[in-house]
Amino acid sequence: MSQSRGLLVVLSGPSGVGKGTVRAAIFEENKYNYVYSISATTRKMRDGEVDGVDYFFISREEFENLIQEDALLEHAEYVGNYYGTPIKKIQENLEAGHDVFLEIEVQGALKVKERMPEGVFIFLAPPNLTELESRICGRGTEDEAIIFERMQKAREEIEMMQYYDYVVVNEEVDQAVDQVNAIIQSEHLKVDRVVDQIQRQIHDYFQKGE
Repeated sequence: MSQSRGLLVVLSGPSGVGKGTVRAAIFEENKYNYVYSISATTRKMRDGEVDGVDYFFISREEFENLIQEDALLEHAEYVGNYYGTPIKKIQENLEAGHDVFLEIEVQGALKVKERMPEGVFIFLAPPNLTELESRICGRGTEDEAIIFERMQKAREEIEMMQYYDYVVVNEEVDQAVDQVNAIIQSEHLKVDRVVDQIQRQIHDYFQKGE
């Protein structure tokens, strides 16, 4: 069967739910050869993060230039910082048949869905809000006012899960990784993703006999 277009996979959820941890675990093994699309942000780098690996950490002026150039698939401002997804590499990888993996905020994910509704949208949910607050506090990078603001935002974002295709509860990272991988692989088997290729094979077979 000829190479088909790759899937755009969007992993999203509230701040502190563990998106980065689950994504890192998926790519540590990466047995399905996903391509990770690195987002750009104007927020400060946290301990352990690497520029060009976790995010492209850029200035507000640089980010606004990307907006002007229409070089972003989506962008959003979240708790005073910009986040966005450069579009060029995504399109190149999808055309080459690679599954492209985005890990972005909820606001940005819904904008991606408007432009690329054929993507696979996975909402990563916390086991409960008490655990989510504990994870945010555990970072040790936020003061009380920011934690309260993030929890208020998280409540709004969890209500947005209805717009996603799947929900994975991040209670155990390994289990969440297995579920995300299972979702993506099952998506490749959907009839509407393979029917054109099968029909083309049938057409080519009978054309040879004429």
